[in-house]
Amino acid sequence: CLLFLGFIPGQLDTTCHAFVGETVVLPCTTTPPVTLSQSMLYWQIGTKRLVHFFKDGQDALENQDQKFQGRTSLFLDQMNHGNLSLKISSVQLQDSAEYSCIYRQIENHETKKSTIKLSVSAPPRIEAPPSPYEQNQIPSGSPMDVPCLAMLPLSFLLLLPQGFWHL
Repeated sequence: CLLFLGFIPGQLDTTCHAFVGETVVLPCTTTPPVTLSQSMLYWQIGTKRLVHFFKDGQDALENQDQKFQGRTSLFLDQMNHGNLSLKISSVQLQDSAEYSCIYRQIENHETKKSTIKLSVSAPPRIEAPPSPYEQNQIPSGSPMDVPCLAMLPLSFLLLLPQGFWHL
């Protein structure tokens, strides 16, 4: 999910979908310029689960929910330009939730919030192709029981009235 939206307070901004094991980007943007040294960015689920916290220009992950440890990151090189999106790696079924992106400027106490719903599902089942043994099975009594030239190995036989010529 790479849709970038602005902040609309108190409203679900977008829904993202991912399969288990994938990496997903939850979009969150604000109007630049962003002063990283004088702002805080919370990514959280509800009011108690801290997914990612950024303060005074750096990650502050001491209180991060342990289910997300080592799996979240921000786009540090793009934050000054207003990109506050969160990347979650190795997505799990339990990651399905509504995430809040809360950006707060310390100096003027201005707070902006965006809500993104993440839906995670198991990857689609891919049926294994039949084994070569199963593919070559020919039902008894079929016209294929009679040998023909098409079933010979990669050489060609030329049938001439006087005899066989092998090419």
